[in-house]
Amino acid sequence: MPVLNKATLKSKQGSNVHYQKAPAAAKPSKAASKKKDEEDGVDLGDGGDEWTQGKTIKPPDQLQLSQAELKEEFTKILTVNNPHAPKNIVRYSFKERSYKTISGVDQMAVHFALDGNLLHQDSDEARRQRAKQGQVEEKVAVDAEVQEDEDKPDTPATGGGEPGEDGGEADGEDRPDSVVSRTYTKEQKATNQFNFSERASQTLNNPLRDRACQAEPPPRCNFSATVDQGEIYEAYAEELQKQEKEKQKAAPPKKDEDKGKRKATLTETRSDDISKLATVAKIAERLVNQNTFDDIAQDFKYFEDASDEFRGQEGTLLPLWKFQYDKVQRLSVTALCWNQKYSDLFAVGMGSYEFSRQGQGMLLFYSLKNCSFPEYVYPTDCGIMCLDIHERLTYLVAVGFYDGCVAVYNLMEEDEQLQPAYKSTATTGKHMDPVWQVRWQKDDMDNNHNFYSVSSDGRVVSWTLVKNELRFTDIITLSLEGPASDGTPDAVQQHITACGRSLDFHKQIDRLFLVGTEEGKVHMCSNYSSQFLETYAAHSMAVDAVKWNHFHPKVFITCSFDCTVKIWNHNINTPMLTFDLSAPVGDVAWSPYSSTVFAAVTSDGRVHIFDLSINKYEAICQQRVVPKKKTRLTHIEFNPVYPIIIVGDHRGYVTSLKLSPNLRKKPKEKKGQELPKGPEVEVAKMEKILVHAH
Repeated sequence: MPVLNKATLKSKQGSNVHYQKAPAAAKPSKAASKKKDEEDGVDLGDGGDEWTQGKTIKPPDQLQLSQAELKEEFTKILTVNNPHAPKNIVRYSFKERSYKTISGVDQMAVHFALDGNLLHQDSDEARRQRAKQGQVEEKVAVDAEVQEDEDKPDTPATGGGEPGEDGGEADGEDRPDSVVSRTYTKEQKATNQFNFSERASQTLNNPLRDRACQAEPPPRCNFSATVDQGEIYEAYAEELQKQEKEKQKAAPPKKDEDKGKRKATLTETRSDDISKLATVAKIAERLVNQNTFDDIAQDFKYFEDASDEFRGQEGTLLPLWKFQYDKVQRLSVTALCWNQKYSDLFAVGMGSYEFSRQGQGMLLFYSLKNCSFPEYVYPTDCGIMCLDIHERLTYLVAVGFYDGCVAVYNLMEEDEQLQPAYKSTATTGKHMDPVWQVRWQKDDMDNNHNFYSVSSDGRVVSWTLVKNELRFTDIITLSLEGPASDGTPDAVQQHITACGRSLDFHKQIDRLFLVGTEEGKVHMCSNYSSQFLETYAAHSMAVDAVKWNHFHPKVFITCSFDCTVKIWNHNINTPMLTFDLSAPVGDVAWSPYSSTVFAAVTSDGRVHIFDLSINKYEAICQQRVVPKKKTRLTHIEFNPVYPIIIVGDHRGYVTSLKLSPNLRKKPKEKKGQELPKGPEVEVAKMEKILVHAH
């Protein structure tokens, strides 16, 4: 018979086969088997029988360690740094123009990644999968419950008696734990345990916003030159001299204090002598120019054209001085303005109306006493488009530039760099398009000076001079309303920003002003309203100039490149008088001595002068004032005192002209009768013209 151990006997329990143990002499002893295992390198567990203990096989070359060595602890530190990550990566930095070592190296190492595909048993996806496999949950659950109820015996507690006894059929059907009630009860929908969140815990996520700022571009200039050893030596010598002078100023010796004071006094006296010499040189230059152009000065003072008596009502223009600055090349006269206090001084703004020829500009001040060289010269980084001299503080000049900036120059400041006293920047609300008109206004309630500007970006801005800064306030934004869509009576109107072109304030009501646009419309606005008080469809092209009459409070004049000049009554939306000059009109101006006289310049080089009291249909003077045919006249201004006008052209020249007697004719006085004088007479003259125009 085979010999079986206890494990074999245990596995054979429950069978009908009977076995007999082997004799004890055939079974090896426990000590002998243990000794054999030790020799074979088998390690037995502590306690228990040999068939329940695990065996550990020791290698023959294993070190024999003592208990102290076995109990010794070795500490190992685990870090998150990747030992295989490179530490010496070098890349080129274009910003710093040098090679930089990259410190931020990715230290993450992925040892195991597994995408789970488990589904919750109550989820919709799990139900769909079970339905595809042909397992219907609801039928199986109902069948199982019915089978369990059938196997149970009928007892009074379960309602298996007769219908008339306690716990009958009616009571059994209404029980909530019955099979029928559980079958037809609606299953409650469980919440999703993966992405469920309470409504109270949900927070509002603020929408993302883009924020940007605009900075002024850094100034740039191109410089090129040749350098030799001599120039390098001179530059180093000058630098050494400057350093020695700075050292002497920083720590002057005590013994030489008196010498330093004497040198300072000498330099002050020299500067005073130079300033005195400058004034003397200016007077001498004026004397030389007066002697050189003595015939023109005599014509300006005394000459009157006697041929006007034979021309009837027509007049002529007598050319006087011609102003030209040699350093101004390829620039046009973009603005003219007379000084109200010094009637012989006027300002000229130099720039360009062509987009492709934009560059530097110039602000010049000429005097009739010296036509060969300007009195003041202020170079600018951008072309000037408009300017205005303060009526009372005539040393303040407001200037608008092509890049949208406005500035204020103070002629009383002796600045060597010739920089403006105030200038707007991108951070202080400058315009985004060229500034076409600036106008000084009366001081505000805090006695701060202020002026207005209009630009092609559609903004009319008020600028206030506060200490050393220029503050802005948007008065109104010009807009055009597009036509309504067809078929909808209450369609939404399209609001498009209009481009401002010209600006002028009312002579008597400070809060009213007119704004001309590039779309050909004229808007009457107020400082206290953001809406248009009135809109006039004036021209078919840009309104180059709009100006109120100096005497009549209801009359203003407009001109445009559509070759027309129109006179308006602000109470009527249609023009009172329209004049076609057969050429694009650059500028128009009212005369300061008569309410019915105005002048206009056209691109064909002609000056047109009208006197409505004499002729309401034709000009009483049409004269070409420039020698070249292709020269375009851009601006015109009347002198506030003398009977002369100045005209600027696109070549950078300014020409002064004297009006003949017929162009400044006054009503004849009858014998023994004095005619009334004053602004009332001029208002009556214009009112008479308006009545006849109706």
